[in-house]
Amino acid sequence: MKTALVGLAALAAILAACGKVGPPSPPGPPDKVIWPHNYPPPPR
Repeated sequence: MKTALVGLAALAAILAACGKVGPPSPPGPPDKVIWPHNYPPPPR
């Protein structure tokens, strides 16, 4: 029983460390964001 509880706690800790929910959003004002872009980036 104790092993199962420790295993469940470890699984919960691993899943809690997955990060935020949802798609990534680039930082900065929307008119200055050049992400995502093809490689290599266009000259500015």
